[in-house]
Amino acid sequence: MSVELHINDQTAKVESGSSLFDYAESLDIYVPTSCRKQGKCRECLVEVTEGSDSLSEKSPQESHLQENFRLSCRARIVSPTGIVRCHTMRRGEMRIERHAINLPVSYRQLRIDPCVTRMGRNILLDGVAIDQSDGPIYGLAMDLGTTTVVIRLLNLETGEIVADSSFENPQRFGGSEVMSRIQYDTEHDGKLLQRTLAGYVRHAIEGFNVDAKSIYETVVVGNSTMRDLFFRLNVYTIGQNPYRSITELDLRDGRRTTTSLIAKANRLLLKMHPKARVYGLPIISGHVGADAAACMLAIDLANEDRLIAIMDIGTNTELIVGNKHRILAASCPAGPAFEGGKISCGMPGLPGAIEKVEINADGSITCQVIGDHPAEGICGSGLIDALSELLRTGRMNSLGRFDGNEKMVVLSSNGEQSIYINESDINELAQAKGANVAGLHVVFNKYGIRFDDIDVFYLAGGFGRNLDVESSKRIGLIPNIDDSKIVQVGNAAIEGACIALLSRTKRAELERLVTQVTHCRLETDPEFFNYFVEGCQFNPVDSIKMPEISR
Repeated sequence: MSVELHINDQTAKVESGSSLFDYAESLDIYVPTSCRKQGKCRECLVEVTEGSDSLSEKSPQESHLQENFRLSCRARIVSPTGIVRCHTMRRGEMRIERHAINLPVSYRQLRIDPCVTRMGRNILLDGVAIDQSDGPIYGLAMDLGTTTVVIRLLNLETGEIVADSSFENPQRFGGSEVMSRIQYDTEHDGKLLQRTLAGYVRHAIEGFNVDAKSIYETVVVGNSTMRDLFFRLNVYTIGQNPYRSITELDLRDGRRTTTSLIAKANRLLLKMHPKARVYGLPIISGHVGADAAACMLAIDLANEDRLIAIMDIGTNTELIVGNKHRILAASCPAGPAFEGGKISCGMPGLPGAIEKVEINADGSITCQVIGDHPAEGICGSGLIDALSELLRTGRMNSLGRFDGNEKMVVLSSNGEQSIYINESDINELAQAKGANVAGLHVVFNKYGIRFDDIDVFYLAGGFGRNLDVESSKRIGLIPNIDDSKIVQVGNAAIEGACIALLSRTKRAELERLVTQVTHCRLETDPEFFNYFVEGCQFNPVDSIKMPEISR
């Protein structure tokens, strides 16, 4: 008698009695740990998607974990038979956007003038000696996303990327979006979200195979919640109207001169040089965070005469519109639907995820799946394609309702498992899209321009990089403007972090630039709800206008 264990991309028949950590080790699957199976470091997270009843009850060390998350060193298989499916938070095959493309200026073209320099054998931070060494001088650039984390190790004298790493954000045990994590951090003592993420960052640094003491500075970007959580700040105020970081409140009250953050690496539990500094880029306002600021740096907005828009679509979509003369910004609370969350067959961009969908002339459906795997679910780009094709062929109307008596549309079936979309899924996507469309209308309306007035519309982030532009325009996710104006740039946030790490001049430029941005709070706009209702429909977004419902 045995249990069929599926962990990451491996399957094995195992006997009951041992922990998931032990089974993972036997399969050569790396599980992060600092305490070696003592249940103290809380890093060996797994998400159990099937077979929870075959596992031991949660231990006291797991009391902080919600839903299907377990510590693999505490979770033991206790059933003699059955199926258990789980995965670690370091699935190497997950598609994570680690690079930027099509940017007007690369950080490699900048004059390198980092804050960490060398004078003889002395290593200086802002001109003050902190070490003596003849070896390389390194720095880290980190993009802390709600869903994924990207880290680059750079040589601060040459600008070369020496190594990089990416992984799922292990903070998902506290919720899939920022409001859930704010609530979790508020209700639980011990900064558990920060401690867990810091552990994963430490393991990433260990994997770079350089002396950690030769890393002298880190630049961190992320949305306001992710950044402040990492710096161990109280994030309660970000979750309460008017949704401001404590750094914004301190700036308003004269207790600080910038929303950027500085801390010693050891205070943030990072393994680097003892005197290393961690710099968090300034946030813009509210939920428009340091990642949006980094995007402005990456596209060189401070020196742009053209009219630019940049949109990073995700659980919290950031939108920036303007040029060096005037900039407006807003955050759109889209939720996790575009990343597969709350969708019946939704999943991240892993092997087995449907990423492209086409409905053929005979009504059959062709799907492109990530990797050489049978379809196991559908990721964000596949969802957009599926909606677009259903709309194009008339199987779904503009209200998101199926034609006739259909209850669901099956995209793929292998006999054992069917991947489908139902009207409940479409409603989740409609609401996520509605928030984004409302943000577009509000910001462009306040700027006094139409979508066609934009010279360049940048789509940032992994989701934006993998979108089919035509499908996105058909369902009204992005403006219906000329394709030549739409530029998919990938991870512009990590590029901006690298620029800030390598250039004091650009870092100072950004500190000035964020003070010039006007934050548009969508919920205070009198037409927001009307724009949202219109945006929930699956129609092309052609221009700024008052929706018919408001007249």
